[in-house]
Amino acid sequence: MKLLSVGTVAFDAIETPFGKTDKILGGAATYIGLAASVLETDVHLVSVVGGDFPDEYLKMMERKNINVEGVEIVKDGKTFFWAGKYHNDLNTRDTLVTELNVLENFDPKIPENTADADILMLGNLHPGVQLAVLERMKKRPKLVVLDTMNFWMNHTWDLLMEVIAKTDVITINDEEARQLSGEYSLVKAAKKIHSLGPQYVIIKKGEHGALLFHEAKVFALPALLLEDVFDPTGAGDTFAGGFVAHLAKHEKFDFQTMKNALVVGSAMASFTVEKFGTEKIKEVTPQMLKERINRLKQLTSFEEVL
Repeated sequence: MKLLSVGTVAFDAIETPFGKTDKILGGAATYIGLAASVLETDVHLVSVVGGDFPDEYLKMMERKNINVEGVEIVKDGKTFFWAGKYHNDLNTRDTLVTELNVLENFDPKIPENTADADILMLGNLHPGVQLAVLERMKKRPKLVVLDTMNFWMNHTWDLLMEVIAKTDVITINDEEARQLSGEYSLVKAAKKIHSLGPQYVIIKKGEHGALLFHEAKVFALPALLLEDVFDPTGAGDTFAGGFVAHLAKHEKFDFQTMKNALVVGSAMASFTVEKFGTEKIKEVTPQMLKERINRLKQLTSFEEVL
């Protein structure tokens, strides 16, 4: 299946208790594309960058068979830039700099050979842009997956509700699920979010794993225990990339396939946090991914107890 990811291709500058970087490659669409490429998926990106964006980054993506025809280059503009500093627990961070630059007037242009994608992954963007993408598809994709955040809940509620109503799968963290639903219990929160439109609700809990809700069914998956965690930036986007890539490979959207996709996404995200930015995910091979999935299986399996 053809997979289209719409989101940011950007620069990040990151500081954690373990070090800091200057401007490095980042952005939701970048992480999603790199994760999907590990599964050798037919993945296409739609985004925008400035004239300051190194051509070598785009060539690296092309070598990984990521279609970047839909990445618009604004020659006289600057690429979106975010800088952040993480606290000791790596679960909280301070945003130091946000420069929208070319993203401020982003009008997504979907190439002709991409507008018929089977799966649409709407990365974390302004809901107005997400709606524009949906309207510009040749037909409704077989599956629409949405990532969003509390910023859009605070500032663009009505537009966000419109996007969510057109979504099949939504992926958010536990804090965002509580804000979106007004419920503290994540079980009640998922039910409330179901009523807004999505058939599947994924609630990410960082180092505590993820939850998948579908009607009355629930699947809980722990996160892998890692010796080294340097930088959580992009972990959620990498998770999304692995998740949708698995669905694209298997061409099924039932609960069991979604469960397996959650495992793939979680395993993929575990690589990202081991180095800064996209440094580690660029190195991942299918065999490395398989080994990590086996580790997850060992972590969660047990014999009959009673």
